[in-house]
Amino acid sequence: MTGVPASAAGGTGRPAPGGKLGAAAVNQASLWNIANILTMVRLLLVPAFVILMLQDGGYDPAWRAWAWAAFAVAMITDIFDGHLARTYNLVTDFGKIADPIADKAIMAAGLICLSALGDLPWWVTGVILFRELGITLMRFWVIRHGVIPASRGGKMKTLAQGTAVGMYVLALTGALATLRWWVMAVAVVLTVVTGLDYVRQAVVLRRKGLAAERAERAAAEAQTAGRDGAERSR
Repeated sequence: MTGVPASAAGGTGRPAPGGKLGAAAVNQASLWNIANILTMVRLLLVPAFVILMLQDGGYDPAWRAWAWAAFAVAMITDIFDGHLARTYNLVTDFGKIADPIADKAIMAAGLICLSALGDLPWWVTGVILFRELGITLMRFWVIRHGVIPASRGGKMKTLAQGTAVGMYVLALTGALATLRWWVMAVAVVLTVVTGLDYVRQAVVLRRKGLAAERAERAAAEAQTAGRDGAERSR
């Protein structure tokens, strides 16, 4: 969820050497490649999840279990479309845009539904969504200078968030209800810590990018001045 969209890994759509799936399993990098189809499925699961989550007032354990299943499938498709995109270089403009939108949409849907039902404090939802939106905007802010890679902490954050939201979606009681509180606490801490680290990386990347641009301009100006001086001396 965090990092460069997996479907934006670059390539031509041909299977990478050593890939385990046959060529027939993966089409060229067209709109209908397998990675994009999984992303589309994840997008369709967002409204399905919300509908299931809010059935019968949002507190029926059976409907919550179905909602959890939709949420879990969405999380699993995120893993698989990323793996396929990295392995087979399945790149489309749609994938670059839709993959991160799908990731954040399913997580936002889960958090907002839980807070609307009173199961999760709104400040938790606010912190997580603010971080996700802020990091996304920040990536666009520095994109011309380079890409901030997904970190191990970011991956742990995504896992913690998905696990915590999934546990809150289920109608858990007793020790499991207490455990999910601690899992969500870990997710919030990782959300904040990794967010600050991404900000630091973005600032460093932008400074290096601006310094490189200044050096290039200076070199170009020096080259132009040298040519002008040579022409005048003729």
